[in-house]
Amino acid sequence: MWFKKSPQDVITELIVNPLEGLTTEEANIRLARDGENRLAGKKKKSLAVLFFSQINDAMIYILIAAAIISGVMGEISDSIVILIVILINALIGLIQESKAEKALEALKHLSTPKALVKRDGVITEIPSEQVVVGDIAIIDAGRYIPADLRLIESANLKIEESAFTGESLPAEKDANLIINEEKPQIGDLRNMAFMSTLSTYGRGTGVVIATGMNTEIGKIAKMLDEEGDESTPLQKKLSGLGKNLGFAAVIICTLIFIIGMFQGRDWLELLLTSISLAVAAIPEGLPAIVAIVLALGVQRMIKHNAIVKKLPAVETLGSVSIICSDKTGTLTINRMTVKKFFVNNKLNDLDNIDIINNESKILVEGMILCSDATSTGTSKTGDPTEIALLDVGIKLNILKDSLNEEHNRVNEVPFDSDRKLMTTVNSYGNRYNVFTKGAIDSLFTICNSILIDGIIEPLTEDVKTSLLNSANSMSNDALRVLALAYKEIKDENIAIDQLEHGLIFVGLMGMIDPPRQEVKPSIDLCLKAGIIPVMITGDHKNTAFAIGKELGIADNISQCMSGSEIDGYEEKEFNKIVNNYKIFARVSPEHKVKIVKAFKSHGNIVSMTGDGVNDAPSLKVSDIGVAMGITGTDVAKGAADIILTDDNFTTIVNAIEEGRNIYNNIKKSIIFLLSCNLGEILALFIAILLNWATPLLPIHILWVNLITDTFPALSLGVDPRDESVMEEPPRNPKETLFSRSMGLYLIVNGTLIGVLTLFAFKYGQYVYPDSLRHAQTMAFVVLSVSQLFFSLNMRSTKKSIFTLGLFTNKYLTASVVFGIAIQLVIISVPFLANLFKVYPLSLSDWGFVMMFAIVPLVVNELLKLVIRHKQ
Repeated sequence: MWFKKSPQDVITELIVNPLEGLTTEEANIRLARDGENRLAGKKKKSLAVLFFSQINDAMIYILIAAAIISGVMGEISDSIVILIVILINALIGLIQESKAEKALEALKHLSTPKALVKRDGVITEIPSEQVVVGDIAIIDAGRYIPADLRLIESANLKIEESAFTGESLPAEKDANLIINEEKPQIGDLRNMAFMSTLSTYGRGTGVVIATGMNTEIGKIAKMLDEEGDESTPLQKKLSGLGKNLGFAAVIICTLIFIIGMFQGRDWLELLLTSISLAVAAIPEGLPAIVAIVLALGVQRMIKHNAIVKKLPAVETLGSVSIICSDKTGTLTINRMTVKKFFVNNKLNDLDNIDIINNESKILVEGMILCSDATSTGTSKTGDPTEIALLDVGIKLNILKDSLNEEHNRVNEVPFDSDRKLMTTVNSYGNRYNVFTKGAIDSLFTICNSILIDGIIEPLTEDVKTSLLNSANSMSNDALRVLALAYKEIKDENIAIDQLEHGLIFVGLMGMIDPPRQEVKPSIDLCLKAGIIPVMITGDHKNTAFAIGKELGIADNISQCMSGSEIDGYEEKEFNKIVNNYKIFARVSPEHKVKIVKAFKSHGNIVSMTGDGVNDAPSLKVSDIGVAMGITGTDVAKGAADIILTDDNFTTIVNAIEEGRNIYNNIKKSIIFLLSCNLGEILALFIAILLNWATPLLPIHILWVNLITDTFPALSLGVDPRDESVMEEPPRNPKETLFSRSMGLYLIVNGTLIGVLTLFAFKYGQYVYPDSLRHAQTMAFVVLSVSQLFFSLNMRSTKKSIFTLGLFTNKYLTASVVFGIAIQLVIISVPFLANLFKVYPLSLSDWGFVMMFAIVPLVVNELLKLVIRHKQ
């Protein structure tokens, strides 16, 4: 609680002489005791550990077992295929994971390389890692703060803390303040300075009270270190699916083997059939297909300015129901901008300013000349409020450099936080103009008149009330208001105390860090898609609400909550009320984490966007952390799952749309694979249960599994996006892969494929009673081709394939044509026919099997027609 103590008390407690600083010997003792002033991190995982973590999954274990058994039984090719699929899947995951988890490394790099401290009575520049508790640190404009400090001296000191606190403006510091609040926010600690923040104005001296992991940024690093990674919804669902499929496959294959043994079948062939069926029951291509579909989605997103660090993040985006967004730099442009001005008793938007008007010209010129900032097309330095004033001049083609040359500054009274004023004296020919800018109430004490329409009138109480009303009107819109006064003098050597006396009030300018223009339509689209945008910021409540109201995030200030109000609730109580609020202002990093966790407690999938150091813990704990690529700190980028290269909120919405489409496509692939596999299992199980001859040989099952588990399933995974996905509410995170009647859809189509295969087999036996191989060939063709035709249906369970277009997914069309063609080659080429143990089919046979194979396509199209008619 250093902020509660006076500078002298702090110096005494830390045993240091403020004039001499620490001795080198004492500094070395403290360095040995506390360690270097750097941030610690987790031990990096080796590539081997990362690789094995990719195959630590129930489905992968089952596939490995199937590969081993297949190899032992002589099915070497199938065993190799399965192992290759596992390897590809693991390598894709390894590449993605090795690029992630850089948050703590980035935090380390934030430490400044050099620091100015007093050692042995001499101001010395040392590496920031060697700064110790008790060091007297020197602060000047443009220098990063090397550690956490209790200020002991300050002169007009301002420190840029937006990446740390979320506030738009630099914080004014005062070493003489003693803060007696119990739990003040970091942004309110005006007598403190924090590691990795930037001094922008004035100078100061501070005593180091914390280094390394004990600093405020160190606490954030610790929070990042402690937050564990959670599996995404898709990972959890696929893991559960793998376990269930493995369990079901073992039971079914065991039943088939036992029943077959009782029926007196050849045990070796029965064992091979059971193993083949087990391999067919588990879509071994599924992990690779999911990884490839996600990877292709990542490539598309990169083209649209979103870099994805982890593949599963793409899918999770599709189920996002809440976007918690930082304000500064994310929803706003992170640049103070003048929006309104007041002259001649009129309040106007800046777009309406006319410098032909004398009062407007004096207001603009005075604000520019009475500033120490610089602003050009390539660089901006100084206080953001002064930069905003210079930008007004740039907009009106009044450049500071040219204006300074024409009206040279000959005297000045620097800004003082007690006076809240700054004054300059500039030459105007044979006279001089005194310009004073500052807070309106401070100017009232030094003005006795006002300039209105070219006439100097007395500054009466009524006039002051009118001016205050206009200033309050701007303040209610969360604008920061600056006033300007001036007077003409003939002698530049006038006494300083006479400069700020008897001035003429000119006007006001109101500025704010405004919303990005493209954000409002994006938020409207979010609301249309059932996604709730929430603003979380370190700025003040009124400022946050003004921006939130303009963007459509909140419509009443009762929907805003401050950090101090959050502290008044226990976690469980806060979780209950969190949904009532859309804006959280004046919050700390701990508050942000608390807010994200509260929304997640209601079953929401939460995305958190941000750019500052203070956003890193909440980016980490959210389901999807999104960092700004341009203005974002390395810390935020390291903690995030997705980085936006254009810092555009709209890109997040586009990414969500992409995520929804990707999830739908993955779901199509999964349902397609499981429907086909169910058809294969039913065909064999029913045949053996009814003591029929085996309709399919092991090589038939494995081959069908190969041609359906690869190109058609993958083609469904890259199906063109559905434009209507953003018209639907977010997917319930608890929703299974088989919800919305997809389970019934799977069973109906799987049964249909299995029954058609058996019909083809029995028809072949009826027509060719002396040729079992002929009947098996017909079953083989119907099973494979019906699945290929069924893949066309899987593009949509509602829209007709003719509405979608037969050739809009050219990959799927090519897969179907290729699959049918290769089946024709296998049956027609004698060598392959012998290898696959099939019989050459006649033209009439082909007509019959194709008629049977197209039934799933026709049935599904009729069902879609009925559904559309009912709707």
